[in-house]
Amino acid sequence: MVVFINDDWRNNRRYMACILVGQEKRLDPQENGLMNWAGDLMIVNEIVHILVAPPDILETALAKEAAEILNIDSYATHLLLSGKIPKLIGRYQSIAEAELIVKRLKTLGLVAIVLKDSELAESSVTRFRAHALKSGNSEVIFFDKGGQQNKLESKDVFLILKGKQQLSNEKDVTITSLKFNLTATVMTGGIPIWRKVKETIKGNLNEAGYFVRIYDPISTEPRVEFFENYFDFSSLGAKIAPSSSINLDSIITELRTVFPQARFDDRLTQPGTSMSSDKPVRDLELNCKFIYLYHQTVSISGQL
Repeated sequence: MVVFINDDWRNNRRYMACILVGQEKRLDPQENGLMNWAGDLMIVNEIVHILVAPPDILETALAKEAAEILNIDSYATHLLLSGKIPKLIGRYQSIAEAELIVKRLKTLGLVAIVLKDSELAESSVTRFRAHALKSGNSEVIFFDKGGQQNKLESKDVFLILKGKQQLSNEKDVTITSLKFNLTATVMTGGIPIWRKVKETIKGNLNEAGYFVRIYDPISTEPRVEFFENYFDFSSLGAKIAPSSSINLDSIITELRTVFPQARFDDRLTQPGTSMSSDKPVRDLELNCKFIYLYHQTVSISGQL
């Protein structure tokens, strides 16, 4: 069932055009209690989720109280509230039901957020992948491999997120092997002769590396992202080091100096945060989104 929001200027009020099994039906929002607008299009009865950030210290009493609110056993609650990454802890049929539970979880000091199911969908936005940068006093200009620029000022930078990712790239690999040369061996009177043979094959090159994503205060999509293994660190000048990891940390320090108001998060580099499912890329994208939403919520509410 899809609901379109329209304006009835004759009666000076809004109504909803409900398309259901090919028929249109007008629903007055005041009469039907449908007051949650989402731009010009809303999906009714969308599944919603609750996202909760684990506390720094998980006490038994806290886990027990949260278990009562969530109506699950204490052991399962303890697992959900452990670790470092915010987790989805439940799904509900209505926003009102989820918001009521979130309100109760917040009384325990937990950071809890209601998410619509559509907010978990994969983004189709093409990201700006930086290859180099140039820093100013209050701005940084990023360049991609094609020379396109993306300038960020202080107002554009809310969160600097560092993480670790396993990259898999298909590349042409040249393999050199030795093969026995029978003809040459016969000609030398039986002395074994070997020849080098080069063969080019396509293979997957798996490599782990750190990445950085920079977010503004509005969107869960990063404004800029760049990877340790594919970044030009020449802007560091005399401070450049033989290690790309050290250079990346120097770039992050530089960014935090230019944007001192920005939050910084590197929990995705810490032990125990690696992707263990069969969809590591999908999990990484969700974890980045969850961490961003955590910081956004805390920043707005001042909860912590």
